[in-house]
Amino acid sequence: MMNVANRGSTSAHFDELETRSADERAADVARALPEQVARAKALPGFAGSLDDVDPAAITDVAALVDLPVLRKSELSKAQAANPPFGGFTASPAHVYSHIFQSPGPIYEPGGTSHDWWRMGRFLHAAGIGQGDIVQNCFGYHLTPAGMIFENGARAVGAAVLPAGTGQTELQVTAARDIGCTAYAGTPDYLKVILDKADEMGVALAFTKAAVGGGALFPSLRQEYADRGITCLQSYATADLGNIAYESSAMEGMIVDEHVIVEIVTPGTGTPVAPGEVGEVVVTSLNPDYPLIRFATGDLSAILPGQSPCGRTNMRIKGWMGRADQTTKIKGMFVRPEQVAALVAKHAEIVKARVIATREGEMDAMTVRIEADGGDNAAYGKTVAEVLKLKGAIEIVPPGSLPKDGLVIEDQRVYD
Repeated sequence: MMNVANRGSTSAHFDELETRSADERAADVARALPEQVARAKALPGFAGSLDDVDPAAITDVAALVDLPVLRKSELSKAQAANPPFGGFTASPAHVYSHIFQSPGPIYEPGGTSHDWWRMGRFLHAAGIGQGDIVQNCFGYHLTPAGMIFENGARAVGAAVLPAGTGQTELQVTAARDIGCTAYAGTPDYLKVILDKADEMGVALAFTKAAVGGGALFPSLRQEYADRGITCLQSYATADLGNIAYESSAMEGMIVDEHVIVEIVTPGTGTPVAPGEVGEVVVTSLNPDYPLIRFATGDLSAILPGQSPCGRTNMRIKGWMGRADQTTKIKGMFVRPEQVAALVAKHAEIVKARVIATREGEMDAMTVRIEADGGDNAAYGKTVAEVLKLKGAIEIVPPGSLPKDGLVIEDQRVYD
């Protein structure tokens, strides 16, 4: 990564990287990017894709356009052939502090050095720091979100209650007894905790919330504001760590200082015109895991201008849906291949369709199953096993589902 320690810090910002001039940022990227491409080229995972690339010539985002895009499906195939990381990491698995498994399965490395995932930058922007106790309701088992936010909390000097999800009554009790001042987790689970606290007659001390893993709907943000809680969101992935984040200005999401973001036509590596919606492609400057032009499958667009908060990096409009049918529901990705696996589990199922909706301020999932009869309870069990989520089951006669090619339908409104 670019050296943060030698740049000092400011009281208003996490470090001076955030307020660099365009020329300073370009000069730093021109030094860091060729080094990162050279690291990647030396790794077996990139064999064949970067062979003809001269790292010294890759000094800015425009030069990245000629490099191939790396997709999660390719990463998965490489990991199957060369476990666990597919030859894309700078060190063998035992060197890393953590090894995570995300749905797919996809394996990701994790570190515990200062702000390894770069989440501290977001937590600082959300006003979280020394004196705060963060109730971390991201998962700690297999998937990395819990450790990503814990590592960020350490970077800003905050204490952590490693709460995960579930056992909401105990979470309320712990938040009250410990005096938790900040929440980290998916946007809608905070409401579950707050509603349970109201039911129990318990007053909680939350004034800040740092959320991710799902869309933060304006109505939900306003509900938290009405309760005296400032709620900001980040955009991060298990593979890349923090990509972009909101500040108090709440005007788009500011791109993190250790990634390079491109917006391209979905399914290609071709940049879209400024302001147009396209797929987010990210090059990470993390030397431990040098992903080059990694396609996230997410849609966004570049927001012109700079943030009023004083941070000068490029901004994006935030998460605007998926470039494919993969959809995040209740903080978990549901992929078309999982729906196919669900169908394959029961011989009598003709097709299935996952429908994402909202019930109040919560995500909801319905699975419509085309079958001539069948066992609703058995289907529900399979859905929980394969999709890792529970949802309503609707059995419909064969031929009932639309013939539009969709297996995942997102009916949620994001405006």
